[in-house]
Amino acid sequence: MGATLRAARAFVLLSGFYLLSLLLLAALGGIDWAAWVWAPGAARLKIFFVSVVLAIPVVQGMFMLRTPRDGEPGGLPVTEADEPRLWATVRELAERVGTRAPDEIRLTADVNAAVGEDARLLGLIGGRRRMYVGLPLMSGLDEAGLRAVLAHELGHYGNADTRLSALTARGRVQVARMIEMFHAKADAKVAQERARQEQKAEKRLAKGKAAKEIDTAGAGITYRTMAKIYTAYGNLYLRATLSGARRQELAADLAAAGIAGRDATARALRAIPALDAAHDFYLSSYATLGTEFGLLPARGEVFGGVRHLLAARAEELAGLREELPQEPASPYDSHPPMAERVARIEALPDDGRSAEGTGPALALLTAPDTALAAVEDVSLTPEARRMRRLAWPELVHESMSARVAQGTEELRAAADGADLPALLDAIDAGRAWEIAGRLPRSEEASAATGRAAREFARPGLRRGLSAMVTEELLRSGQARWQLSWTGPATLDLPDGTPEQLTAALDAATADLPDTAPLRALLAPLATR
Repeated sequence: MGATLRAARAFVLLSGFYLLSLLLLAALGGIDWAAWVWAPGAARLKIFFVSVVLAIPVVQGMFMLRTPRDGEPGGLPVTEADEPRLWATVRELAERVGTRAPDEIRLTADVNAAVGEDARLLGLIGGRRRMYVGLPLMSGLDEAGLRAVLAHELGHYGNADTRLSALTARGRVQVARMIEMFHAKADAKVAQERARQEQKAEKRLAKGKAAKEIDTAGAGITYRTMAKIYTAYGNLYLRATLSGARRQELAADLAAAGIAGRDATARALRAIPALDAAHDFYLSSYATLGTEFGLLPARGEVFGGVRHLLAARAEELAGLREELPQEPASPYDSHPPMAERVARIEALPDDGRSAEGTGPALALLTAPDTALAAVEDVSLTPEARRMRRLAWPELVHESMSARVAQGTEELRAAADGADLPALLDAIDAGRAWEIAGRLPRSEEASAATGRAAREFARPGLRRGLSAMVTEELLRSGQARWQLSWTGPATLDLPDGTPEQLTAALDAATADLPDTAPLRALLAPLATR
């Protein structure tokens, strides 16, 4: 479908919103006329009142013409002087696509690339163009793969997708506003009715009478009905516009394959879901490991550190690239399933370009480490930027040590704030199960008695005791947390200590506790 037809379809769909609103106003007017002719006086006034109440938000929605603008563009703007190779690549690709190059390139902290345009007059006139390129995405692609991604995005410019998005966005916003408005009014009616019934119930209870059950099922039903009508049109609007969006993605894929090569494009498409999953895992397991304790990786490593993970788990990532996600297709998806996109590209004839651009995509930047640090500066919150920065080994050690200390809090509280020697004395005095009984527990554990209660309490006691002993070992320097990019952090202990610690903890939490093995293990620490 050409740009003209797509613009016409978008205009018709947007006009449909206003036509629907006019039809609803006409229907309300018809109901008023019927009420004037046939309804008795009291009912007539009630119908008039309801129709006016419903008509007001419809009229308001029709005249909410201004589409909310996004905030300031995100990311770090880079000029041709800052990044000459990246700009040269984008200009070359734009020329091959047959479109105007973007006016801005912004580096971001996302596993994504995107384009936007400040179109005017509902997309009839083009405007300032911006391209967004995610540094984590560049970290996982080779140069040919990045060229394919950039050519795909430039293909959206060439197909007028970004310019016409203003028109389709207008309709989505208008319908969403109307639905939200009616739901808000329905919720207000429900709250009002609930308050009325609760007040009535309180008066009955004060008089010693039984109160009726609160029932707000009928409150706001007219507003909810109006919301359902607009929701049905909104679903139609989304299905129509998003089907076009999916076709645009497939067209942009073909444009990318024609410019960057079949294999590079398929390779990039396969890489994106794997990189997205790896980046999410990296952020949750590494970059934010110490944020609750006020710790972050060294400057430039918050987003740049994913490179270490990608290098260490290259084989695992290769498997993810081969096993594409098999997400079910939906008429409300903006993109076709990745497996379908890859299959379409890999079905193209071999163009003999498989060996092109195998160097790292980050090499297109003048100074990747500097760029990563600068993007971090504009992406992190002020609170995050004030956190203490540590190199990876120290970050892992301090974060995990703080987590161990956190794990001692429940047992310390149960033992009235006792330190480890005092806790061992309490256990020797026969108070182990008394203390364990104060630990947080489930309803089933709380109801248990005798040996069953002890079995429920034992794991919590052992876990807390283990954390307190580990904290002592860390404090004395006998233990240290070690960074691993291929698995969880590991606790480095002297030879034989893990086995001794396991046996000592078993003895200290036995039915007849014995703290002697733990004391023997900790004795050398007391002299330090």
